[in-house]
Amino acid sequence: MLLGAGLSGLLSVAGAAVPPLLLGTAWYPEQWPQSRWPKDLALMQAAHIDVVRVGEFAWSTFEPRQGVYHFGWLERAIAEAARHHIYVVIGTPTAAPPAWLTRRYPQTLRVHADGRRAQHGNRQQFSFSSPLYRKFCRGIAARLARHFGRNPDVIGWQIDNEMGPPSFDAETRHQFHAWLRRKYHTIAALNRHWATAYWSQTYDHFSQVPMRAQGENPGLLLDFRRFVTATWASYVRNQVQAIRRYASPRQFLTTNTTHWGDQFDQYAINRELTLASWDDYVPDGRYHWLDNAVEDDLVRGYKRRDFWVMETQPAFADWAPVNAALPPYAMRDLAWQDVGHGADAVLYWQWRSALNGQEQYNGTLIGPDGEPVPAYWVVRKIAAQFALAAPAIAATRPHSRVAMLQSYASRWAIDFQRQTIRFGVVREFTAFYEPLERFAQSVDVVGARAPLGRYRLVVAPALNVLSGAEARHLAAYVRAGGHLVLGPRSGMKDPYDALWTERQPGPLVPLLGGQVQQYYSLLHPVPLRGRLGSGFASIWAETLVPQAHDTHVLMRYGTSNGWLNGKPAVLTRRVGKGSITYIGAWLDPPLMRTVLDALARDAHVRPLIPGVADNVEVCERLGDGKRVWILINHGRKPHVVHLPAPAASLLTGGPARRTVTLAPHQVSVLLAPLT
Repeated sequence: MLLGAGLSGLLSVAGAAVPPLLLGTAWYPEQWPQSRWPKDLALMQAAHIDVVRVGEFAWSTFEPRQGVYHFGWLERAIAEAARHHIYVVIGTPTAAPPAWLTRRYPQTLRVHADGRRAQHGNRQQFSFSSPLYRKFCRGIAARLARHFGRNPDVIGWQIDNEMGPPSFDAETRHQFHAWLRRKYHTIAALNRHWATAYWSQTYDHFSQVPMRAQGENPGLLLDFRRFVTATWASYVRNQVQAIRRYASPRQFLTTNTTHWGDQFDQYAINRELTLASWDDYVPDGRYHWLDNAVEDDLVRGYKRRDFWVMETQPAFADWAPVNAALPPYAMRDLAWQDVGHGADAVLYWQWRSALNGQEQYNGTLIGPDGEPVPAYWVVRKIAAQFALAAPAIAATRPHSRVAMLQSYASRWAIDFQRQTIRFGVVREFTAFYEPLERFAQSVDVVGARAPLGRYRLVVAPALNVLSGAEARHLAAYVRAGGHLVLGPRSGMKDPYDALWTERQPGPLVPLLGGQVQQYYSLLHPVPLRGRLGSGFASIWAETLVPQAHDTHVLMRYGTSNGWLNGKPAVLTRRVGKGSITYIGAWLDPPLMRTVLDALARDAHVRPLIPGVADNVEVCERLGDGKRVWILINHGRKPHVVHLPAPAASLLTGGPARRTVTLAPHQVSVLLAPLT
């Protein structure tokens, strides 16, 4: 099922279309007496809650003994929710297997890297590669889908919950060796690509290859992450196939991911699913809007379409060193930011805490006594705003002219060998993202092989692992008139995590007409100056060498440690109507902004709404002949925004206006003409 601009018009419950913008919560009816359910759902309905996620930790209630299934309680809960006009997403309960399963079949338990076997009593204690565990997963998923797959009040399925840790048991090792054999065919090919002559690592057969997640040959480490990705992808596929056999095509399938999760490749995991979703938490209470914006854009890029926020915190979480509460305005800002970046639903975790268990302290919407806590009233106001804006949001999505390339292989490769502990891959990505988002006000974050023809500017902050096919893809984009910007450490490694002999940027050296001469970790800032301004480099610096007559030096290093003095730091080359630019240093924030603003203008990128203050976020959703602007003042001072066209407020009503005055932490949702 292709969603295009979201779920609008494709989902229905009992014959009625599901609202295009939903607010929800996680509800655990199995933890409470059935007599309590009507009051819970009445409180939800009063708060304008549209959807609940249920069941993702209820395996012991669904199947209290092997082969004995109890689904009647969930059937009654769904029916009661429907009476309160609340839709349901069912989570498969496979993240927390029941005690009868792990006791009777201990071989299904996960083994830690140090050889310890996980025990029952927590979650994610299963081995992701266990054929026996997958058989049980497929069984419970199929049973649920057979029972609820045609239920008109169920709109979707969540596979498992926050998948993450691999297992290091014997079965996983056997599968890893089989995966390597399928990839390389011969042990000689593996030895060649991993350069195993180094430290006498040469293997005689695949079974000799160790299985470790750190401290190993970089080629092995990169392939282990790819194997973990393939194993989790097949784990998801196992349940997807079981559900699709019985479920209605109108029911979506998703799985919820976590912050910047890099234990496996999220693009591959989401390939089998209808839509992407993630769990948006700010556990320390320090909401930085640009940090959250890039994560929304990252998740939107998994499927290159709208997504869901399956969990977010009602005020506070319970797993950070200090679980500070988000201020009420930040809860509202966060929810609308998610929508502005493509979320079609925001769900709060959770409705009411279990009276015991590991997450007693997490924020809720009602307390242990069943009565609303302060966060309930904040969410109620957010939900009321969602209801007002939903008709205009229908069939819309963000449309960006700027893209950033995000590569899991590159993230893993740099993390394996940082060279300097200060080179955090996510931090470096965000350093590029922030000025681009402020300037263009809409940025897509996509994989290195995504279609690029729609973008005027494509930026790859640290595309460390670059295949020949990816290089040809990027070169074709440039030759077609696109503008490509590469950041430091790009094009250093081939797909096997081996160094390209051409030096950086590897197979893109002919297109750039230049290359990296040497790279350096920095102890102290180094001055930079050139046509794009002046400032400093820190953390990382590369000296560049132009090799073509039409490759130009845009910036040079000043006097520093002797290695960098006067050497080129930024190269650019025009290729037809397009261009390629290589930035060889980690620039300080003011200089990064100056450089990227200039490159964006050169690529004919324009802001959605020019002239807004730095603390004002501009989001735009387009579709179905509509333009919706979501403006959020994240600052402590009021700001006046001058609109390029008259727009009417969806939250307060009134005539269309050309200016909007935003009070501190105010959100304005505007319907503007599509011109």
